[in-house]
Amino acid sequence: MSVLEGRVALVTGASRGVGAAIANVLADEGAAVVVNYLKSEGLAERVAAGIRERGGRAVAHRADVTDEEAVKEMVERAAGEFGPVDVLVNNALPDYRFDPVGRKDFGSVGWEDYLQQLGGLRGALHCSQAVVPGMVEGGGGRIISILSNLINNPVVAYHDYTTAKSALLGFSRNLAAELGPHNITVNMVAGGLVNETDASAPTTEEVRQLVAGSTPLRRLGTPEDLARAVLMFASPWSGFVTGQYITCDGGLVMA
Repeated sequence: MSVLEGRVALVTGASRGVGAAIANVLADEGAAVVVNYLKSEGLAERVAAGIRERGGRAVAHRADVTDEEAVKEMVERAAGEFGPVDVLVNNALPDYRFDPVGRKDFGSVGWEDYLQQLGGLRGALHCSQAVVPGMVEGGGGRIISILSNLINNPVVAYHDYTTAKSALLGFSRNLAAELGPHNITVNMVAGGLVNETDASAPTTEEVRQLVAGSTPLRRLGTPEDLARAVLMFASPWSGFVTGQYITCDGGLVMA
């Protein structure tokens, strides 16, 4: 039997890139998956259709995760179609471009930039609050959030993005402490530079080569690399692990 057989997973921002890879990996291990998206309906439907074609269960659902009511409706739909969500992956990312040349330096970054990136934390809050009651009633669950290795090694100073990811770390550890008695684990995966997503597309070839050459495994990560790390936290294999994060970046950051 697949390790996630009978589980219901909600993956936010799952129409492409890392989110799509996570949705596919969880589905291939038996989970029914809600493929959340905001703008890319065609891509999200393609991810869900691909899962169904392989014999899995999946639906695509549009919801702005910063909209509390939209999130509640999405979680209610998931429960109606598959059952209560017991695996939540907070992956949705406010629009961001990893552009080491065109980025805002500290003198030009504004508070509004920080607020935009903190939308990811807002989405994690809404989604977690929506699924936790069902997890408590069902006797447990898994919440996994996507961080960045930049919180430990800001090789490029993406001020607003990295600060928001650091806030998500604090959020997750507080959640782990409170929800542990309900058998709900809360963990994180901190990825490095991923080759290639829409967000990382502007990264210059020089920076790509620099990062890959400095990484012990001598390559950049892929969406599937992060997805497999998420699978570990979603599965029974890590049932006694909570409040932790794995830095999935080929060993670039060792902390």
